[in-house]
Amino acid sequence: MGLFFLTFVGWGVGDVLMNIGTERADVVARVGPDPILVPAYEQALRTEMPQIAQQMHLDDPSQIPAATREQIAQQVLQRLILQDEVALAARNHGLLVPDSAVRAEIFAIPAFQDKNGKFDRTTFNNRLRSSGMTEARLIELVRAEQASKALMEPIRNGAGAPDLLTRRIFDLEAQTRKVDIVRVPFAAQTPAAPSDAQARRFHTNHPWLFEAPEYRHARIVVLSPETVARSMTIPDADLHHMYEQQAQRFNTPETRSVQVITAPNEARARELLTTWQGGASWDAMQKSAGKDSASVEMDDIRISSIPSQELGRQIFNAPSDTVSPPIHTDGGWAIFRVLHVTPAHISDFESARPALQAQALAERVQAQIGDRVQKLQDAIAGGGLDSIPSELGAVAVAGNVDAHGMTQEGTPAPIPGSDAVRQAIVARVFSQPKGSSPELLQAPEGTWYAVSVDGVTPARPLSYEDSAQKVRDAWMDDARRHAADQTATTLYTQAQTMGGLAHIQPAVPDLVHSTPFSRAHDVTEVPHDIAEIAFRLDHTGQSLMVEADGAFYVATLTDISTPDPASQRMLFDRIRTTLTQAVADDVEMSYAQALQSIVKPKPNPSAISAVMSAVSGKGNPEAGQ
Repeated sequence: MGLFFLTFVGWGVGDVLMNIGTERADVVARVGPDPILVPAYEQALRTEMPQIAQQMHLDDPSQIPAATREQIAQQVLQRLILQDEVALAARNHGLLVPDSAVRAEIFAIPAFQDKNGKFDRTTFNNRLRSSGMTEARLIELVRAEQASKALMEPIRNGAGAPDLLTRRIFDLEAQTRKVDIVRVPFAAQTPAAPSDAQARRFHTNHPWLFEAPEYRHARIVVLSPETVARSMTIPDADLHHMYEQQAQRFNTPETRSVQVITAPNEARARELLTTWQGGASWDAMQKSAGKDSASVEMDDIRISSIPSQELGRQIFNAPSDTVSPPIHTDGGWAIFRVLHVTPAHISDFESARPALQAQALAERVQAQIGDRVQKLQDAIAGGGLDSIPSELGAVAVAGNVDAHGMTQEGTPAPIPGSDAVRQAIVARVFSQPKGSSPELLQAPEGTWYAVSVDGVTPARPLSYEDSAQKVRDAWMDDARRHAADQTATTLYTQAQTMGGLAHIQPAVPDLVHSTPFSRAHDVTEVPHDIAEIAFRLDHTGQSLMVEADGAFYVATLTDISTPDPASQRMLFDRIRTTLTQAVADDVEMSYAQALQSIVKPKPNPSAISAVMSAVSGKGNPEAGQ
């Protein structure tokens, strides 16, 4: 129900100290003449705290660390204060919200509607009851929200991005560059095989490359959303019910991709139509549209996404790849061409089953993971890794592993989870002392694990005789890289001297002339590292050299191009929209800061601490500091 989530501008310490002991016990803060009462703050905290606890995989808000609880309490109170400040300003400006508008807003909230999209009183009452909110409080919040919107929306709508800034950002994003580029791969080099003496010297000079790693024998227990999901079964009856509840999700309407040009009058529209029907490309039509018309290309849109009902009807009745005659719409005259039609699609229950099952499992795992983590922790504390109940959905593995997560056979250890999870667990195996008691720890992606190390095989150096083939392979790899480095360096030096790779004689073999690339869009023939450096060069003819992907690359910048905004109107408009949104956020924040400088909020630390104690079960003596 919160309206604004802006960064809070804190109140002064002096204000806090001046108001200690002077406020009613049922007021947590006062915004001008308006109090924020304990029930409202407590309700907001009770809504927020369980969500945070669930995200942290904790069973109860009281388990949230004190510092985190304090931060949450401050953020919730800050949000309430800001809402009250905006509502007070709206009231001071005489903005009144009629009951009919409040009623319409509440009736339109999807959470209060039945499956037919109509307001349902029973659903409404149940939702309020489950969230602990009264009807009067909801009406109060909605009324304040609408009044605040009436005040804030004109402030936001008046914000705009400066044309100069929009053009600068457009130039940055739309500028393209080209390079001549040549790749010198390591694998293509053919150095002579090393002599026995060379191989032995390489072995002596690189002892860290030739040793048997330390192995640790560990027992590992992993509990994650994936392992818990594998222990669950979703009845067909539940899946059928979900399918019926989500019928719209599996009934996809027809979508179309279309190019549209709008013109100020019919004559101009027919002029553009003649050009388009004459075979002009879309790029040419965008240029022909000029300043008095607008062009847009929309991919896979539904009929409901088109603002003009008449234009939408015509687009969805038109044949594909045909330019339509001019159509009069609310926004003027329009011509269009349908590029692609994706027919409507209905998924039957069997087709939808995998998605429904995945959704149901995710929901049940989310609901049960906290309880299972607690039970796993209790089991480990009571009997170590030998007393894990099978019904928890935990997975146990055991064996020897090195610091890279590999077994003695050279295969990845069968530790369940992503690379990040495996790395965290292996790191714990190599940091935990042998024989120490297992401890339940949290890894990335909501995974929990415990480790018991019961054996350590120290690393040992390998003699030349034990690693002769590995030594020769490493020597050859090093020699190939060195040879590629020499070849690429020679090309780079010649390119610098002669003004580019294309001017080297004899001609450089396998030289590639790249297609244009931008900061936002790489091309396959130009590695990302090369593209990044190319945009740091300030004129054509400059060359660079980079090592990447098992090769050295040498490249020469050959072209810098900045297009006219008229040729990329969609990109230019997107940038303007994004910047306008950012400016509007800044204006809104400035207004909020101005409100706080006029009406300074006055918190009541003792009431805040009391609410914290009631919600989380622990006091929060630092709440008002």
